[in-house]
Amino acid sequence: MTTTAKPGAILKALRLQKGWKLADVATKTGFPVSTLSKIENDKVALTYDKIARISKGMDVDIGVFFAEDGPAQTLALATGRRSIIRKGEGRVIETDTYHHRFVATELLNKRFVPMFGESYVRSIDKFGEMIRHSGEEFTYVIEGSLELHTELYAPVRLEAGDSIYFDSGMAHAYIDVGNTPCRVLTICSGDESQVMTAHEKSPSPSPAPVDHKVSAKAPVKQTRGRRAARN
Repeated sequence: MTTTAKPGAILKALRLQKGWKLADVATKTGFPVSTLSKIENDKVALTYDKIARISKGMDVDIGVFFAEDGPAQTLALATGRRSIIRKGEGRVIETDTYHHRFVATELLNKRFVPMFGESYVRSIDKFGEMIRHSGEEFTYVIEGSLELHTELYAPVRLEAGDSIYFDSGMAHAYIDVGNTPCRVLTICSGDESQVMTAHEKSPSPSPAPVDHKVSAKAPVKQTRGRRAARN
């Protein structure tokens, strides 16, 4: 099921709930008052990096911006909560290096961040700057072969069925080294907004053929193109 959230209205509700003026939010987030006013009135589209920046500045969980009930939902999450995720559901972040589907994003203040991922890059030379974020990370290889590069250890190869647990504050990169697309289940501890922001940053890979680049406007079509290229 696809839900429709209104982050602009939620931002306004949060601001009023805290008794803040737009100028207060501007100071905490770095966005101009005029931009925040447009956001609250749904005149500016919010990307993940903007939402993450606002949530961090206002000290609220990023998931509240995707909740149908807005800020009021935070009061209902003390006990007994659950989230059923059907096939294909979740919030997708796609860059030149990864495809990530974050799941259970409607739950606030989670103790860990679950996501399914697929790696596109087949060489560390084409990855660019490695990713890092606070917390720890567990990754299970569902399909294909993965090579994990970190700043402190030699690269390690993981096959389907293998898993690894590591400090995600250590710069790291997932490289696809198999004959089939590498798919993983990853669970990160720490703040969800930081994890999302870190994975949304598209590293600057080395120049690659045009058909290896992913278009955010047509991720499904390009993803199939990548797989076809491997075959």
